Amino acid sequence: MSDIWGDSRRATLLPKLNDTYQDFSQREINVFKEEVDFDGGNHVKMPVILQGVQDDIRILREQIANNKGGTISISDLESALVKTEEGLQAKTEQVISQYNNQVRTLPNQEANRFDNNVVAIETTWDMQSQKSADPRKISARFLGREKMRQPQASRSNALLPKRQSVQMPGPTPGQQAKHMLTLRAVLDPHSNMNRQALNDNFGIQLPLINTKQHSRPSYSKPIVGTTIEPLAVLPKANRVDAQLAPPPISEEDARKGIMSLIERGLIPPAAQLTLDPSPVRNRIAPLHEPQVKHKPPQPEAVSLLSGVKLDPATMKNDVSKMPAVPPHPKSASSSITDTRTPSAKTRVTSSSMPQVKTPATLKTYEMPIQPLPDQKEPPPTTPASGDFKQLSHRFAIQNGRTRDSSSEFIAFKQHYCLTWGSIVTMIKHIEKMLNSYTIPVAFVNGDRLADLAMEFELEKPPSIDDMLTVIINREDVEALIGRPGRRFKGPRGKDVAATRIQSSWRMFRDRSEYLEYRKRKWASGVIAISWIMHVKMSKVKIKLKESREEHLENFRRRARKLAMSWDRIKQHRRTVIHIPSLGLSQDIRDSINEFGIRQNTQMARLCDIRDPNVDVIFVSPVPLSEETLQYYSKLLGLKSAVESGVVEDQCDMGEKYKIIVPEAIKSFPAHRMCLSSILKYSPRTLKRIQHLIKGCDAYIVTGVPHKDDLAIADYLDVPILSPEPEVAHLYSTKSGCKRIFASANVEVPPSEFDVYSIGQLHECLAQLVTENLTVKRWLFKLDDGYDGRGIGYCDIAEHLECYQWALKESRRYGEKWSKKWAQEAAYIKIHAEIPDVLAKHARPVHSELYEDWSKFLDAFLSQGGVIEATPPSDSITTLTVDMLIEPTGRANVLCMGDQIHAETPFSCWGVSMPQSSVEPDVLNASCKKVAEACKSRGIIGYLSVDFVTFIDPKSNDQKLWALDLSLHYSDSLAMFQLMSYVSNGKLDLNTHTFNVPPPKQEQKKRRRRLAGQEDEQPPNTSRYAVMSTRLLHTNLAVVHYSVFFQMCRAHGIGYDIKEKQGTVFTLLDSFNRENLGMLTLGDNLQGALATFARNMSIIHQEISAPNMQGETNFKLAIKDIESILGTTVENAEDSEVA
Repeated sequence: MSDIWGDSRRATLLPKLNDTYQDFSQREINVFKEEVDFDGGNHVKMPVILQGVQDDIRILREQIANNKGGTISISDLESALVKTEEGLQAKTEQVISQYNNQVRTLPNQEANRFDNNVVAIETTWDMQSQKSADPRKISARFLGREKMRQPQASRSNALLPKRQSVQMPGPTPGQQAKHMLTLRAVLDPHSNMNRQALNDNFGIQLPLINTKQHSRPSYSKPIVGTTIEPLAVLPKANRVDAQLAPPPISEEDARKGIMSLIERGLIPPAAQLTLDPSPVRNRIAPLHEPQVKHKPPQPEAVSLLSGVKLDPATMKNDVSKMPAVPPHPKSASSSITDTRTPSAKTRVTSSSMPQVKTPATLKTYEMPIQPLPDQKEPPPTTPASGDFKQLSHRFAIQNGRTRDSSSEFIAFKQHYCLTWGSIVTMIKHIEKMLNSYTIPVAFVNGDRLADLAMEFELEKPPSIDDMLTVIINREDVEALIGRPGRRFKGPRGKDVAATRIQSSWRMFRDRSEYLEYRKRKWASGVIAISWIMHVKMSKVKIKLKESREEHLENFRRRARKLAMSWDRIKQHRRTVIHIPSLGLSQDIRDSINEFGIRQNTQMARLCDIRDPNVDVIFVSPVPLSEETLQYYSKLLGLKSAVESGVVEDQCDMGEKYKIIVPEAIKSFPAHRMCLSSILKYSPRTLKRIQHLIKGCDAYIVTGVPHKDDLAIADYLDVPILSPEPEVAHLYSTKSGCKRIFASANVEVPPSEFDVYSIGQLHECLAQLVTENLTVKRWLFKLDDGYDGRGIGYCDIAEHLECYQWALKESRRYGEKWSKKWAQEAAYIKIHAEIPDVLAKHARPVHSELYEDWSKFLDAFLSQGGVIEATPPSDSITTLTVDMLIEPTGRANVLCMGDQIHAETPFSCWGVSMPQSSVEPDVLNASCKKVAEACKSRGIIGYLSVDFVTFIDPKSNDQKLWALDLSLHYSDSLAMFQLMSYVSNGKLDLNTHTFNVPPPKQEQKKRRRRLAGQEDEQPPNTSRYAVMSTRLLHTNLAVVHYSVFFQMCRAHGIGYDIKEKQGTVFTLLDSFNRENLGMLTLGDNLQGALATFARNMSIIHQEISAPNMQGETNFKLAIKDIESILGTTVENAEDSEVA
């Protein structure tokens, strides 16, 4: 120690130490000239701290100087040095502590940070003081600190070693972005920053070229007019006639484009355009090897340079050794400042940037710029952004664990530090998923992860699909997850597999038990519901049966009461409630088109008011328009005019009748319910009827009886003038009427009834054919058939192979042919051929109801039927007789007429009255027998009997067979009431003639009769009528009733009240107007038939056109009327000859 601190070296050591500390102190004093606030308010003056250190060194020097001649104690020197060292160390620690607690900012823009030997170090902010410090405010004291860090050349005699400059491995990210933007501006001569970048970095001042702006001359007044020439359009001739050749397209028009040519019409809109060359070019897609599938793409150094090409021959291999382009200090500092203030979602850090040399670090004179060969014009100038932002934060999760030590993850964590809690939770979910499926590596998009974490922060955990949206290599991860059994290869894979097996087995077992339980529960529910419904239905049926039995008992009671008081009721004022209901079976109602109009064909029942003691309440099955109501009001008002013969003598009969429409018609538009059922569910209508009949005698006249008639009668407490519904239905069938005719002992055609099996059908038909070989056609009628709808036929005689042989056998036996033993051989042969003949040659009459014989046969056998023979004559006439059996049992014949057929010979289309085909006595006798048979079975009310008459070819005698019985009010009876109302006539039942009162004649003076002068003949008072309610013509729908009547008056179609001749219509349909009823009266049958046919012909011609004939039955009816006229002419000629 004495050698060290001897007198020879003491003088040199102390000055050096003193100079070193003086230099250090002076530097710190120069830097910290102001007071700085540290540690939350503890004010410390930095010059005071350093001054204390300098004082300690001066005291030590003075002590050594004062002891010039003596020796220095080593212990004192060591103690002084130790004290000085401890003081320096304490002051140094305090200064360092203050430095660490302050906000570090970027260096001043004026600082020279781009020297050749030194690159400045960028400082970062302290996260603890980031909120209170303002990074944009840079104080002058930090500039001094930067100066202190620079090497001082003048301090060569300092004791401490010279401070070495710090060299970073490369430019900072801000410098890299700034250099890149500068290079792009230099390489792009059209950039707005090109001239400024060359001036700032290379000192090249380019000339400023100003774009001349052409000034527009000012005008005193605005110029009006077009500034462009009109474009060519498609000529008018081509627009009118598309077949003309299109005009040629000029080159100037072609430059406007295809869309312009199409819009102007030069190219048709439907033209097929072909572009040559095609804008879409096909190219073979390259196929890559599987091993390069996951190879990351190589970064391209010139990917950000668009529009130029760098010559690779001029580029050096070692890019890192190339000097950087020295930018201008202002531009460099601004780039650093800009890169430090990005947005929250695009913030980048130096650790996340790729450590590669950017093209901005290359020398520009070593990179010749070559424009692209196919680019004719320079690319448009795009303002460059001052930021160079990273697209997204990405990090990897390997083997279910996140690489949290990677620079990418650290940058991602710093970027989303404020929402890191929810992101960590989401990362744990992703790690758990990847770990459970043993995914080796997955790359996560940090920005998507942050968004997903915010979305599921307060909701349920994310699903696998949600977590896969943040994975970059999603396809590979999904492929691994989708592999069967992948989830069992991870940690605890065996436990997961065992749990899966157990849960699957438990699920299968429990589900099987549950399905069995649910099946049993469903079965028990069905059984319980079925039983409950059965019990309830049984109760309802019992109540309904009791209610109907009560209604039936009340019906019988009121019928007995009506029978006792009928004679009194006929002589006094009464109200007749007409309900034209067709209580047929549901199948028949469904098969009738326009069922409501079909029920309304008996509007002529209103004519019962002809009796002054009768008021009528008519229940209409269809709504009626005001025009229809006015027509019937005028028609019924002719009563007094008809009686007096004066047209002007008309009256109002509105108080004698009421037309009521049930309100439930609109509630059941498609149910095809009969009128009685609809009226039953119309309480307001029933109350109104009840109010109208209050205090007077009333009874109901229905149509086809139905069970609901009894309910209506029970509600109104009035009797019904008809048999019981069940009785009426039984004897209205084809088999039931045969029983009536058999008990009445009237002549019927050969027939068998109550046929229900195919064997019985064949046996009965074979027996009938054997007994009646002269009958050529046999009919098969359904028991429930209505209006000829359920009829089939077969011409047996024409198709039997043994028919001629059977005829020979019948002639051989003669009168003995009626014996069973004589017919046995023929019966066996005929029975054997009957099945084949029926299968091949039998046909239904209405093919729209039954497609073929098999369908008709099924219906025939299901409900039973009748086999009946047609008359063995070519000329036959069908008659209809309407009768009334009063409650007292008295039978009255009301009207009779010959039928007119249109569609089929088995359906009545119209009637001519009175009948002129059979002798009145014969017809009256048969009708009386039938009425007696009906009365014996308790049948009362209105009924109609159908007969057929013909000339027997064997005896040449006229035969009269009873065919059918209908126990209801018929259309022909309603039209007969209209005939009597408008003519004031009366039917003579003995002679079957209809007579009207003779017209009143003025009294003339009696003159002497000259010799040879004949007496004046009395006027003809007999009338014949042709009537029908089935007129159908679809073209009538286009003509209103007012126009229709004007057309009829123009053609002379009308009614003469004085002569009691002419035509009267009944309006049935107020809305479609396709159906019509017509009545024609004349003084002879031929005239009435001819007038009826003429009227239909005129109507058809007026409402039809050659191309719109419409659907009608006029032609068929006219054809049948012409045949009847021919027959009447022949009969008249025969009577004259006789």
